[in-house]
Formats: sequence, C-alpha cells, structure tokens
Amino acid sequence: MSKTQIRHVVVTTDKDKRGVFFGELQSHKKDVVILKNAQMAVYWSAATKGVLGLASIGPQKGSKITPPIPCITLNGVTSVMDTTIEAVNTWKSQPWN
Repeated sequence: MSKTQIRHVVVTTDKDKRGVFFGELQSHKKDVVILKNAQMAVYWSAATKGVLGLASIGPQKGSKITPPIPCITLNGVTSVMDTTIEAVNTWKSQPWN
C-alpha cells in the first residue's frame, strides 16, 4: 500500500467492547487499530447479511450508522476487513433508519 492510497476497513472488537467500526486505516499493531474518519455500526439490518456484508455491500436499508468522527483508537480488535468500493460508498451515506 502506497502512502497516498487509503485503505478502508471494517473493524470488529472483542466480546467486552462489542463494536463494529468503519474508517480509513491509519495504524494496526497487535489488537490496537487507529481509524481516521471513523463510523460505528450501531445496528445493521438483515439485508446487510451480517458483519461480512458490512465490508462487502455496506450497511443496507434499516441500518443505523453514526456520522464520522476525525479519529478513533480501538483496543481489543478481533478482525480488520478490507472493504469494497460499493461498501465504502454505502457507509459514507450514513444510513440511520
């Protein structure tokens, strides 16, 4: 990945923190991730087809996605998933139904 290339990811955290986030990956060391322009999936609908659907097609109608914040540091990370362009565009639309 070049310095100018942005890597959009969906990140999950462990059972104690229980969060699912989307953003631009800035750093990933062990179980700590820093995301820029980060959003959280508060709820995703059945049409999203699960957590992998958030990375593949993005949050679908009926989902609840927060507006972005400038930066977040996440601890207890259990997965970092690359996203498709389709998913990036859907996340950026900030659905909250």
